[in-house]
Amino acid sequence: METHMSEFALPSSHPTLNGQKTAKSARDSFSAYSSKYLTVPQNRTSWHRNGTSGALEASVVSYRSSIINNYMEGTLSGVRDKASSRGLHFRDSKRKVDYVLAYHYRRSLARHAPGAASLEPRRGSPSVALVSNGGTGKGCAEPQQQQRDDGQRALPEWPGLPGLELVEMSPLDAVEEERRLQREEYERNLLEAGLEIEKDPENKSQGLSFVRIHAPWQVLSREAELLKIKMPTKKMYEITEEKGVLKTLNGIWCKLTEPLQPQVPQQENTKMKTLSYPFSREKIYLYNIKDKDTFFDNATRSRIVREILKRTSTKARSSMGIGTLIANNVYDAAYPLHDGEYEGQNDDMNERKLLYQEWARYGVFYKFQPIDLIRKYFGEKIGLYFAWLGLYTEFLIPSSVVGIIVFLYGCITIESDIPSKEMCDQRNAFTMCPLCDKFCDYWNLSSACATARASHLFDNPATVFFSIFMALWATMFLEQWKRLQMRLSYFWDLTGLEEEEEHPRPEYETKLLQKKLKNKNITSENPNENEKEKLTWSDRMPGYAANFGLILFMVMLTFSAVFGVIVYRITTAAALSFSTDETTRSNVRVTVTATAVIINLVVVLILDEIYGAVAKWLTEIEIPKTEKTFEERLILKAFLLKFVNSYASIFYVAFFKGRFVGRPGRYVYVFEGYRMEECAPGGCLMELCIQLSIIMLGKQLIQNNLFEIGIPKLKKLFRKLKDERTEQKEMDTNQSKDPQQWDLDYILEPFTGLTPEYMEMIIQFGFVTLFVASFPLAPVFALLNNIIEVRLDAKKFVTELRRPDTVREKDIGIWYNILSGIGKLSVIINAFVIAVTSDFIPRLMYQYAYSQNGTMHGFINHTLSYFNVSQLEAGTQPENSLFAQEVSFCRFKDYREPPWSPHQYEFSKQYWAVLSARLAFVILFQNLVMFLSVLVDWMIPDIPKDISEQIKKEKTLLVDFFLKEEHEKLKLIESFIARDKQKRRSGTKSKRTRAASFSQCHRSPKGSFTSFSSQHTVV
Repeated sequence: METHMSEFALPSSHPTLNGQKTAKSARDSFSAYSSKYLTVPQNRTSWHRNGTSGALEASVVSYRSSIINNYMEGTLSGVRDKASSRGLHFRDSKRKVDYVLAYHYRRSLARHAPGAASLEPRRGSPSVALVSNGGTGKGCAEPQQQQRDDGQRALPEWPGLPGLELVEMSPLDAVEEERRLQREEYERNLLEAGLEIEKDPENKSQGLSFVRIHAPWQVLSREAELLKIKMPTKKMYEITEEKGVLKTLNGIWCKLTEPLQPQVPQQENTKMKTLSYPFSREKIYLYNIKDKDTFFDNATRSRIVREILKRTSTKARSSMGIGTLIANNVYDAAYPLHDGEYEGQNDDMNERKLLYQEWARYGVFYKFQPIDLIRKYFGEKIGLYFAWLGLYTEFLIPSSVVGIIVFLYGCITIESDIPSKEMCDQRNAFTMCPLCDKFCDYWNLSSACATARASHLFDNPATVFFSIFMALWATMFLEQWKRLQMRLSYFWDLTGLEEEEEHPRPEYETKLLQKKLKNKNITSENPNENEKEKLTWSDRMPGYAANFGLILFMVMLTFSAVFGVIVYRITTAAALSFSTDETTRSNVRVTVTATAVIINLVVVLILDEIYGAVAKWLTEIEIPKTEKTFEERLILKAFLLKFVNSYASIFYVAFFKGRFVGRPGRYVYVFEGYRMEECAPGGCLMELCIQLSIIMLGKQLIQNNLFEIGIPKLKKLFRKLKDERTEQKEMDTNQSKDPQQWDLDYILEPFTGLTPEYMEMIIQFGFVTLFVASFPLAPVFALLNNIIEVRLDAKKFVTELRRPDTVREKDIGIWYNILSGIGKLSVIINAFVIAVTSDFIPRLMYQYAYSQNGTMHGFINHTLSYFNVSQLEAGTQPENSLFAQEVSFCRFKDYREPPWSPHQYEFSKQYWAVLSARLAFVILFQNLVMFLSVLVDWMIPDIPKDISEQIKKEKTLLVDFFLKEEHEKLKLIESFIARDKQKRRSGTKSKRTRAASFSQCHRSPKGSFTSFSSQHTVV
């Protein structure tokens, strides 16, 4: 007679983590789980021995081949219909896939029992496992040593249990077993939370598997109420339109920009708005629910599921949610699905395809962005980013136009510029002092004519006006953004949005758990346990110390890189000056400047990538509690490091280069023998312009465009090759030939946040505003970059990234404060650039204080001082001078007393007068622009008047709507009660009438009622 082994329980968690469990309790736990969620058509029994006590635990290993209570683990047959073939629904083609979990599995014990088809081995112990060898159980086989083909050592068969052999598990198998148990427990907890799950079969030795999650109506309504998600009610009201001239202008603008509007579905009646209210199951009659399956859109459904995933925990390793499980490699990824393919032959239109056609292609660069559709598909946080980027790009148009006008003004007036004409006039024999010791000769100032003429393009009176304009432009941009942000908040129902209580980060909870375990004895003795429920400053002190030290080190590293480039310029200039080639010596300054800027750009790009990684690591060791705190601290660190890295060399050229050179006969030297570098004869402003333009254009072209296009594609290719390499080429009858949507989305790059997108735009905003006095064309290049950037980011979000989780935000957060800070800093920096770096103040002083006829004639001679060449130090005079005439005095650019003065070579009165004028200009410019900025801020209200009125109107309408609905509900209840009372009265009256007639018919001869009649009448 053949013996059949009974079914045993699969332990719900790892035995070494949960202590000793009896076989009975484990069996009861798994039996309840299996009967509720699984179908077990084929059973295979395996025995597990606990490595600690040697006690045996039995587990059932089975294939699940059907969905019971919405849990499915593989089907061996069945064809998906058209709806499910797109990978957006369960196999029943009705329930949407709201979220997907992906994980890699590995099965090392792959020896199959004879006569059994592809049975799945399961192990419950991290050390050893007993696996059936396919015996029938008749008799008792002798223990014998066997050698397995897969390299694992097979132990003798277990005495008394025929047909079973003991297999020793490797450490890798034990880790994989632990992860499998955590997945089972986590998915069981998700089912208990009300979610519905569908799983792929694990019918390979190793591979990738997916868990698909669907949230039914009960879960969606419950979570929507908890999260206070605003949903549309039945009430609609009319939006008050602008009247008068504004309405006319708005109508004209709409007609003119109609070809620029994206072809996306719009609300039928734009004059009406639906009244929204946080979802409540008690007030479900308020909402316009036509279909429960479509009432919550896909973005809201995925957001709700994500919240459940984040708060669902497991006992193993005290996992606090999906974030911890992904960090521990239990799952590889968790993401919502895209709405289908963005391009293809099928005619099915979805929101992703619509976004691709009308937004994420370079061919539609001239169109406005469909902000409402972006918000609907990606959520409010990403919608606000693209709205901000669109407004910033639009504001760059007027600044670009003004910048081009300023540049053209410089081009037009270059021929009438007297100082540059004097410099280029060879009749003015200004013999200049040598640029280096010993090997450099005297030279004529007229040889620097080209530099002087080029400097006038950017160093002219129009740049002062442009600096004031850009300061006001930055203020107006920020004010307009606040207004647009408020308008979007109103139409997106973000007004009154409360900050949700965020779940702690997995790293924070892990650190807190370690602290509790470390101090559990102290905590039990201390009655005040609440103090131990959070990390204190002392716990974070090592992180803070590391932050301070490393940030200081990184800043010093940036300064060292700038100093290294300075040394390169000095040494290269000296080396090229030794050349015997006349062409090389004449182009020393151009060669050194060009190569130094390129080297500086490469260093900036490399350090930018390093600083991004370092900032993230520094933020992680601080152990912030929530994701929002983590993001804010990361932004501050990354911005500080990248700001210093991007602008350090520009600050040097603008404010330090040429200021500490010394004078002939007493130069300042570095590394003995190398003089500090000087500015060009036309000033440092031209070099500042070159430095700024190359770094700005280089960062935009290489970092913002090539890196954004190339790196995601390389990562995608690497991930695809890795998956193909790790998965063995086994026939999988359950997989359809066409990849499903979750397969396609898994290959995509995971979304890591908006910090890199904002950061590159903020750095660009700094280039546009901080040193705009030296480079008026900066807004033009920023505009050209942003036209591409908008479509590049759009294409990346639609085609290259997994669909992000929707996040409701009512503003752009800390980025606004950074923008405001840069705007205020730009006023100060541009004031110093105009006053110190350019020749605007010296020219102004000469024309109105020193010129004899009130013109600029004689300005060049006024700015040059004399030096007696006989006073040059020994060994520094030019050797073998080829100068045509013997030189007694050479000139150098500075305000110093001449050699024949009693105070020779000391600063002259003109120097102190010009310095005072420069400082006065800085104070006057700064206060004037700040006053105008505050005036603009005051004149433009943060909240548009019509939006303010609509918000008040909406609150009033909401109260009236509630009162009306409650009144109607009360009237309906009263009518039901009245109708019920009326029915009862009429029913009682008819019953009494029937009873009376019935009793009369059955009256006894003596004239008395029967007992039955009397009882019925009483009743």
